[in-house]
This record gives sequence, structure tokens and C-alpha cells, in this order.
Amino acid sequence: MKKATLKSIWAVVAGVLFIIVVSTFVDLLLHVVHVYPPMDQPLTDGLALLASSYRLVISIAGAYLTARLAPRRPMRHALILGCVGVILGLIGAVATWNLGLGPHWYPVSLVVVAVPQCWVGGWLFTRRNGAATGAGP
Repeated sequence: MKKATLKSIWAVVAGVLFIIVVSTFVDLLLHVVHVYPPMDQPLTDGLALLASSYRLVISIAGAYLTARLAPRRPMRHALILGCVGVILGLIGAVATWNLGLGPHWYPVSLVVVAVPQCWVGGWLFTRRNGAATGAGP
């Protein structure tokens, strides 16, 4: 496998890992400080909105990281991260739909905003660094 291909894969994996690790850390912290209810209790609409808010920021940062690590075409890599987010979000929505963990709009929103938020992260990187934004190979 080419070195550039491995760097491309790593860029996307790093973004996914960043988003998962940081989001999970914030979730756990909010449980520990009793902002969130115990793990077996559902989130309210307001708390789900809070989770959506910080996940949006974390995902934009993860897409920025992916774009920064990309060997070329940073925007393409950020958008690939968004597509991975759609897939993981769909899996999560299906897996948790009937568990009563919170409002149904929440997992749906994670799927819907995955690509746009990653576009923003890629755009911020390319704007700041003057990098090419082409979507080609």
C-alpha cells in the first residue's frame, strides 16, 4: 500500500478516534458532575441539546484534524470523515432506538449533521492554510 494511502486512512481514523474519545470523555464528565442523570436514566430534550452542542464543536475539530493530517485534498478527507459519521450514526440510532435513552430526534440529528459539520471543519482548515479543496483523488 502506498505511503499516501496509509496517511489518508490514518487521517480519517484519527478524526474518528478524536471525536469518539473526546465526546465520550465529556459525556462521562457530565455524568460524574451530575449534569447528566445516571447512565440508566434517559436524557431530557435539554440535555440532548447540550450533548448536540458540544458534539458539533468536537466533530468540527475532528474534521479539522483530519484535514490537517491529510496528505493532500484535505476537504475530501474531511467529507469522508463525515460519511463515516453518517454510517456510525445510523448504526448507533438503530442500536439504541428502542432503549429509551432519550429523545428520538437526538440520534437522527447526529446523522443529519455529520457531513455538514465535517465540511465546516475541512473548510476552516483550508481557509486558514490556503490548502487546495479539490475533491479528486
